[in-house]
Amino acid sequence: MSGTDATLERFAWLGDGLAVAIWNRETDESITSYTQPGHHTLSCYLGGGYRTERGGAPGRYGAPGRLCSLPDWHESEWVVRDRLRLLHVYFMPEHFTRRAVVELDREPRELTLADRTYFESPRLVSLCEELVRTPWQGPDALLRVNEITHTALSELLRSQSMTDPGARPRGGLAPVVRRRLADYVEAHLARPITLGDLARLACMSEFHLARMFRVSFGMPPSAWVAQRRLDRARSLLVSTDLPLQQVADACGYADLSHFSHRFRAATGAPPGRYRQALA
Repeated sequence: MSGTDATLERFAWLGDGLAVAIWNRETDESITSYTQPGHHTLSCYLGGGYRTERGGAPGRYGAPGRLCSLPDWHESEWVVRDRLRLLHVYFMPEHFTRRAVVELDREPRELTLADRTYFESPRLVSLCEELVRTPWQGPDALLRVNEITHTALSELLRSQSMTDPGARPRGGLAPVVRRRLADYVEAHLARPITLGDLARLACMSEFHLARMFRVSFGMPPSAWVAQRRLDRARSLLVSTDLPLQQVADACGYADLSHFSHRFRAATGAPPGRYRQALA
């Protein structure tokens, strides 16, 4: 949209490789092309679009509440007529597929976002409308928008993911071993988890396990454990009133200071402020 006659109404970087924007456009008729943009996009029509159509799909038009999912590899051409207002959510492919192991029991390298035009999803539309209603200025507001966007991406993963047509999975862990390791990490986040623990569980050497883990989980074992600890902490801060020390203990942090430092580095806010902003 940045290379067209569209005007940017609002934009925000949300952290975690996420960004949101609201675009307005009014034109008699123009053609807009996208060629492998390098990032995924969720597009939600907020207004107009009744005479906007995608090349190759004539006779199907946009309208408020209609959605498009545009993967990083897609190529498309759009005929835009009259007025339209759009919400765009931008995110990187690895951010989308990192959820695959936990939420879909799939390897990240197997999945991509489906290329869908004008589909309907009341849940996703509701989350997009919530994004529009929420202010995008100030650290507390951005934390709330970040959380809403994470929820929307989980919904998008479940409803609009597909097997990556370009993927040729080779190597990696057997599905049963991957599940065993993922379950073990979830069950033992409160205690130290070593590469040796995971290697013994998989019946592999530490060196071999580290290589295969990266292939099947999309990141090294240490990064996966650190990310799951942060995800657990986020969930506990929002869904419980546990004291911060107990949250730190439940997530395996050495002490409250270490927890606060790691959490702030990841989210941009200390745990107490994060809880307050999302309460």
